[in-house]
Amino acid sequence: MEGLAGALLPLILMFAIFYFLLIRPQQKRQKKIQQMHASLQKGDKVVTIGGIHGKIDALDEDRVVIDVNGSQKLTFDRQAVRDVVNPD
Repeated sequence: MEGLAGALLPLILMFAIFYFLLIRPQQKRQKKIQQMHASLQKGDKVVTIGGIHGKIDALDEDRVVIDVNGSQKLTFDRQAVRDVVNPD
């Protein structure tokens, strides 16, 4: 029985290290991104994952319409928004 505990302890320790260094921070980042997507509003200045900067003109459950330069409007999936850059 002592040999089994000695063999499992390093595996358990390694899993705990992976959880706290890799898995948990990734879950926190994902939750923050989901909150950001849920709180998008018309008029927010955003950057897409493709690097396009613009202002939200309209949005619904799945899509967002971004006004790029006052005359160009592009439609993206809501998940394509990388960051909100409103000056706060």
